[in-house]
Amino acid sequence: MLISFFRALIIYLLVIAALRFTGKRQIGELQPTELVITILISEVASIPLENTDSPLFAAFIPVIVLVCLEVIISAISLHSYGFRRLFSGRPIIVINEGEIDQKALKSLRISVSDLLDTLRLKGYFDVQEVKFAVVEMNGQISVFPMEENAPLTAKTANLSAQKKEIPYTVISDGKIITEHFNEIGADKSTIEQQLHKEKLKLKQVMLMTGDKAGNFYTVKKEKGL
Repeated sequence: MLISFFRALIIYLLVIAALRFTGKRQIGELQPTELVITILISEVASIPLENTDSPLFAAFIPVIVLVCLEVIISAISLHSYGFRRLFSGRPIIVINEGEIDQKALKSLRISVSDLLDTLRLKGYFDVQEVKFAVVEMNGQISVFPMEENAPLTAKTANLSAQKKEIPYTVISDGKIITEHFNEIGADKSTIEQQLHKEKLKLKQVMLMTGDKAGNFYTVKKEKGL
């Protein structure tokens, strides 16, 4: 029983390390080669878990080979458009200037219903609101709306937009997070001053974020949590 526990722990850490090394993309964002590698790694890693007679080392070599293969393919793809297109395909326009490209849908084996489902999930319930729709290499559909249906922005409204800085977490669940202090030009005393200003104790804070402009946002813990 103890051996099975340690085998499972080692395989778990191996798979996590392999996936972290190949990249951080979510399943829905994987390229075809990345998805295949992910599936193969999970299948290979499961063999020593199902067959305790199989040595753990038998799983290490195939996983390392698969990871190296993915890294090599990714490196070549970065420098070769033809190679990248061969393995990952290319973006295909399925709505062009408001017109559905039926041939493109047929070649991708995507039904009109599937296309309409995706458009609704993007917030467009009428095809006439969409100027371009593109099926990306990871299978997701990008949508570019007609000019009259585009979201209003400060630029289109001829307004001056206030520059915003990236907020970083400085307190999480009552604990000070120091790793982003350099990015926002702060230190522990800065956070303590902000807590004093808001009349809060550290343990009362669920979340606090700050940016290099000196702006802070705080979420108090609810009582009893």
